[in-house]
Amino acid sequence: MKNIKGILIAIKAPMSNHIANGGDKLLGNASSIKRRPDGRVYVSGQMQRHVLFSAIERINYEDAKRGETFVSNGDGVTNMIEKDLRADLGGFLHTSKGDYSGRRTAPLTATPAVAVEPSKVGRDLLVRFRMNKTSEREQALATKEFSQDDIMLMNFFLDITTLSISKRFTYENEMHIKTDYIKHVTEEERKRRAKLFIDASRFMLDYANQARNAVSGEPEEVLIVFDNKLSRKAARYFEVDENEQNNIIEELNGRDAKIFLGNDKIGNGKTVYLAYKEALGLLTQENTTLFDLSINKEPIPFAKAFDE
Repeated sequence: MKNIKGILIAIKAPMSNHIANGGDKLLGNASSIKRRPDGRVYVSGQMQRHVLFSAIERINYEDAKRGETFVSNGDGVTNMIEKDLRADLGGFLHTSKGDYSGRRTAPLTATPAVAVEPSKVGRDLLVRFRMNKTSEREQALATKEFSQDDIMLMNFFLDITTLSISKRFTYENEMHIKTDYIKHVTEEERKRRAKLFIDASRFMLDYANQARNAVSGEPEEVLIVFDNKLSRKAARYFEVDENEQNNIIEELNGRDAKIFLGNDKIGNGKTVYLAYKEALGLLTQENTTLFDLSINKEPIPFAKAFDE
């Protein structure tokens, strides 16, 4: 496939007895799980990105081709797009810069994960035992909400047009007259980062830090789209009826996008594993290319491109 502009991944993942992305004492002494007015629990987009970057960090660490790349902490993102994967995929805002070189819009975006059906929310009683029997303090009691069983819908999108690429603006008399696109890594590395993004979406585990149990966001159904247009319409796929699903697929096929569907619940169908395997296989082919507007053949570090 030539000139991939966007990669969209839509996922259905089961979660049981979870408090992934719970709130903080919204009901008196009860820690509340976040849910919409229609009763469906959700996991915020911020939490989704946190879990995805945690998976990217693990996979990158195991990759023999990672070089000097790393994933910075969320509270200390650098502007070294050539090395810092969070700076590249997740963007940054350095307010002290006072100009465009201190800001980067994230190529990677995520929707909140939302339950398919209204959730059944229960409440646990938490007790802190009072060891000092002579104390006059009352016994500490609290409750914490949890959701029984949910199928969570989640979507991720990678804008390939800005993956490892920055915009550089030229002004005359305070008027914007020109935009250049500067690439900070090789095409091989851009492909590797796109692969990290895809791979990480099937190994999302770090809800456990929030939920205190082994909650997993690993998909039981997945749709992966390699698109030659910047479009997120396919993110609706698992939310609509079969007729609209067919129309979405028809539109994607009409512009020669590549579609990979996987479902672990169907005995004779294509599994999630095979969908990911085929998608990664196509991405790594030599004749598969990523859209590239950059003006430089050799990578230029971010700081050098903006004369910092």
